[in-house]
Amino acid sequence: MVGFYHPLVLSGLLLIPALVYYYSYHEKRSRRRALAFSKLSFAKAAQAADNKSPFKTFFTPKKTVFILMLLTLAFLIIGLAGPHAPLETAKEGVNVVLAMDVSGSMQATDYKPNRLEVAKTSALQLIHSLGEKDFAGVVLFDSGASSAAYLSPDKEKVGRKLLAVTKRDGNTAIGDGLALATDMADAIPDKRKVVILLSDGENNAGSITPEEAVSFAKTRNIQVFTIGLGSEEPVLYDYDSFGNPLYANLDEDNLKFIAKETGGQYFRSVDAKTLEEIYAGINQAIVREAEETDISYLCYLLGLMSLLAAMLISFGRRQAIP
Repeated sequence: MVGFYHPLVLSGLLLIPALVYYYSYHEKRSRRRALAFSKLSFAKAAQAADNKSPFKTFFTPKKTVFILMLLTLAFLIIGLAGPHAPLETAKEGVNVVLAMDVSGSMQATDYKPNRLEVAKTSALQLIHSLGEKDFAGVVLFDSGASSAAYLSPDKEKVGRKLLAVTKRDGNTAIGDGLALATDMADAIPDKRKVVILLSDGENNAGSITPEEAVSFAKTRNIQVFTIGLGSEEPVLYDYDSFGNPLYANLDEDNLKFIAKETGGQYFRSVDAKTLEEIYAGINQAIVREAEETDISYLCYLLGLMSLLAAMLISFGRRQAIP
C-alpha cells in the first residue's frame, strides 16, 4: 500500500480542478468573442466541427496539451509528497547475532553432555538455516563479554568458531553480552538486526545493566529474542572454594523484559529437545518484511514524459496548435 512522507503536499492537487474550471471558462469566453466578431466565420467553424468525429472534437491538440500539462503538475505534486511503498529492494537479509552465556553454570549436566555443548549444537542449526543474504555472528558472555565470530555471510566459518567455544568459570554479565551483541548487529547497515540471547542464570556481573543494554538496543532498532535455559528445578553444577554448592538459577523475568522491550519473543527450554525445537523454529519468528521504498522518482519520470509529450505536440514540426 502506498503511503506519503508529506501528505499535506497533496492538497496542491486542488489546483487541478481550479485550472480545469479556468480553462473551460476561458474557452467559452473566447467562443463568445469569436461569435461577436464574425457570425459567418463562426458558422463555418461550426460546420467544420460537425464534420469531425466527437472523439477528434474532444481530443483536439490544444486540449491534449492542456491535459498533459495537468498530468505533469499532478505527478510533480505527488512526487513532492514523498510516496513510498513496501517494495523489495537491495536492503535485504538480516544481521543475526547469537549472544551465548558461557558462565560456569553452563557446565551443568542436566543437558547431556552439558548445557554448553547442547546450546552450541542447537544454535548451529539456526546458523545453517539462515538465508543466503543473512549475516551471522557470535558473542560470548560470562563475567564480561567478547566476540567469538564477527558478522559474516560465511555460515560455515561462523559455525566452526561456535563449535570451538570452550567452557569458562565466570559469572553472568547479561547486560555486557547484550550490549556487545547489539553493537555487532548494527555493524553492517541496510539490514534488519536481530540478537538471540541465551542464558541459564541471573545477571550478577559486568559493567552494563540489562536495562542499559535494552535502551541501547532500542536506539539501534535491534530486535532481541531471548532463551531461558535450564530444568524446572535449580541444578547443582559446582562447589565454591569453601565447599558450598553452586546452583544455576534462571532469571526468567529479566529475559522476558528484554524480549518485550525490544519487540522480540521469550522462549523457555527445559531440556535438550525443547532447545533444539526453539533454535530450529526461531528463524521463522524473525520478521523479514519489505523495506519502505521511496518511489517519488517514478512520479517525476512520468511528469517529465507528460511534459515532453506536451512540448512535442505544441512545437513539433506540424505546429499542431494555432
